[in-house]
Amino acid sequence: MTATVELQLPENVKITDAEIKMIVAARLFDLGELSSGQAAEMAGITKREFIESVGRYGVSIFQYSAEELERDLARL
Repeated sequence: MTATVELQLPENVKITDAEIKMIVAARLFDLGELSSGQAAEMAGITKREFIESVGRYGVSIFQYSAEELERDLARL
């Protein structure tokens, strides 16, 4: 399934279409809805570019929860 979304932002919001795509792709990646490759494709960039830039949106490329980290540390 694909979806097309149209947004009408106020004129004072200075953001490009590419930036909006990246924000949505980063969020969907963060939620686990998209792989890094799928998110990169959605954003219209390479997977490498996505991985290098997703941190600017507060998203880690390591889909590893704090609980999983604590469990692994406890096992050590």
